[in-house]
Amino acid sequence: MSKPRFRVIDTGLRKGQENIAFDQAMIDAHRAGEIPNTIRFIHFKPVALVGRHQIVEQEVREEFCHDNDIDIGRRITGGGAIYLDPGQMGWAIICDRKLIGDGSLGSITAEICTAAAKGLSKLGLEANFRPRNDIEVKGRKISGTGGFFDGNTLIYQGTVLGQVDPVKMFGALNVASDKLSKRGLEDASKRVTTLHEELGHLPDWEEVKAALVEGFSKYLGIDVDWGAVSETEELRCRALYTEEIGTKDFIYDLQDNSRDKQVRTGQHQSTGGMVKAHVRLEGAQNERLREVLLSGDFFVTPPRIIYDLEAHLRRAKVEEIDEAIAAFFKTHEVGMLSVTPQDFAIAIKNALGGT
Repeated sequence: MSKPRFRVIDTGLRKGQENIAFDQAMIDAHRAGEIPNTIRFIHFKPVALVGRHQIVEQEVREEFCHDNDIDIGRRITGGGAIYLDPGQMGWAIICDRKLIGDGSLGSITAEICTAAAKGLSKLGLEANFRPRNDIEVKGRKISGTGGFFDGNTLIYQGTVLGQVDPVKMFGALNVASDKLSKRGLEDASKRVTTLHEELGHLPDWEEVKAALVEGFSKYLGIDVDWGAVSETEELRCRALYTEEIGTKDFIYDLQDNSRDKQVRTGQHQSTGGMVKAHVRLEGAQNERLREVLLSGDFFVTPPRIIYDLEAHLRRAKVEEIDEAIAAFFKTHEVGMLSVTPQDFAIAIKNALGGT
């Protein structure tokens, strides 16, 4: 039986939102049958990227980014805020979801992260998959990952930490002020590691790419051919960047309304990530949900399902939150990585003060 064939491309150094637009261009092109299953390598100019469901003002230190020529952007995948620059390299797999694992997000995550870890280990590391979606070396994170489905198309991507400037990394992201001290930076840095730290030098990115391709090829059971970026992808990318993904409306899609006195805010730390709920009530006794905004570093697929859930909860009775959320997930096909429907209910009820 022949193995599935994957094209391998490198899209070069680009601005953060240009890379995100290229992600979406590849998804759209793959769904339209215009490109084959593909492994892509990605290089970033300095950027602080929030996850699809996060609020920029809560996750990024905007003044620091402005003062240090660091762009601010939003990914189309979930998860937490990250800082990227030429010292890190991204990778992405865009393919038919049925080609990897059993087709579920959890199975796909385990398969791809294990293959990536095996590939990185060829550089002389002892890399391993750490659930829910990290790759670690000796207990320290060297790669974070995430992905989602769009129809039958999967996009799954990650980063490799080559060499890190901790002042910029932790300065760009909204970490506690005490962590920005010398000792705080040292403590925060203990949770992550880099190729440079583990190997004593930063390998050439060509060597890293070759190792990852070998890992993906062997452990995902695929054949690979190096190829080129298509004109279709570039045209789609340019249009998406100009019309949507490069715009402030997209980057600041979710607004911080926690200072609004009518908004009640609560959160819940689940095994699948932080879920935050911002809630307005209506009715003579504030007995109904008028508006719900859900944010956080959780992973769900497809990402837009959160907007559908928020719309579903409008005018729901406060006393029936659990039932309303359960009914929604019963009638929608949703993939979730560790987070559960109950986690969203708990966050909303925490916003209401336990009511």
